[in-house]
Amino acid sequence: MNTRKTLAYFHLRDDGKRRFGEERPGMYGRDATRHISVSLSEYGKTVSMKKESFTSFHSNRSDKKNRSLLYDHIMKTAILFIFMFRMFTVSAQAETPYPELVREDVYKTVDTVRLKITVYYPETVENKAYPALVFFFGGGWNGGNIKQFEQHSEYFAERGMICVLVDYRVRSRHGTTPFTSLEDAKSAIRFLRANAGKFHIDPDKIVASGGSAGGHLAAATAVIEKYNDENDDLNVNARPNALILFNPVIDNGPGGYGYERIGEEYIYFSPLHNLRAGAPPTVFFLGTNDGLIPVETAQYYRKVMERTGSRCDLHLYEGQGHGFFNVAKSAENFRKTIEQADEFLISIGFLSPSR
Repeated sequence: MNTRKTLAYFHLRDDGKRRFGEERPGMYGRDATRHISVSLSEYGKTVSMKKESFTSFHSNRSDKKNRSLLYDHIMKTAILFIFMFRMFTVSAQAETPYPELVREDVYKTVDTVRLKITVYYPETVENKAYPALVFFFGGGWNGGNIKQFEQHSEYFAERGMICVLVDYRVRSRHGTTPFTSLEDAKSAIRFLRANAGKFHIDPDKIVASGGSAGGHLAAATAVIEKYNDENDDLNVNARPNALILFNPVIDNGPGGYGYERIGEEYIYFSPLHNLRAGAPPTVFFLGTNDGLIPVETAQYYRKVMERTGSRCDLHLYEGQGHGFFNVAKSAENFRKTIEQADEFLISIGFLSPSR
């Protein structure tokens, strides 16, 4: 059985349907008497509780300690670790090379380093090309985790996109510079476009996304000419067709983020200093209390984009700091930014309105 974990934020309503972002009062604890069947990939086992057994527990055990332990276990596993698994079926016409809903592949090898992508597919893959959404994690080009946008990928795969998490070289693990990180980001886009048929990707509908330094990489793949891996096929375009940026590092000049590492190369490396006609449509999310990216910088970025004839939707979140969009910081901001990103993708024709 081919299965994929589903967002904890997709939960079952009483009618059995999934709903994204609903409040869940009484979903767990004493009210959770309806059937729950989940798989815990971390533990490699299935936990199944039916109404009868749960009710029986209450009628036969009055020990408060045991009851408390059960409730605590349900809460922790349900909120932090539980992922509902679903059977994935592919029609005979689909002929997909990757029947799994989540698949890893190597997009680049440098000496002994194998750089991987994790690809998320829609529930049903038909014999057609899908828009792709490529995520670059944040971490100041120093560190970071490829899983940062795992939940975003789950959501947009549900919406009918091929979603890709990209690993790239960073200083803490590989002793590399920000320029190397950008080379890897471009290599990833080229790899996906060159292998569009293999991954069921529409090469003309590739969206790059990321947060913080990962947002820089996404923006830079679109507007920076320099910093290409010498082993890449430069005949393959590394520019995405749209951008979704979460508090991105867009100014690397004097006074901007990373200047002490970038130096005078900022002229070639900083997205803000390389905007020109033809930049892809962009949606930009930023908290007004972000300590790394000033609101004025984001507003100027939008102004320059519009002057060059490109679209840039700027969404400011009042009082929010850096990384506000991550679900670990705020489930509400996570939901809102995803909804606005979804609306943006609908507006440029990359997604259909949800039913």
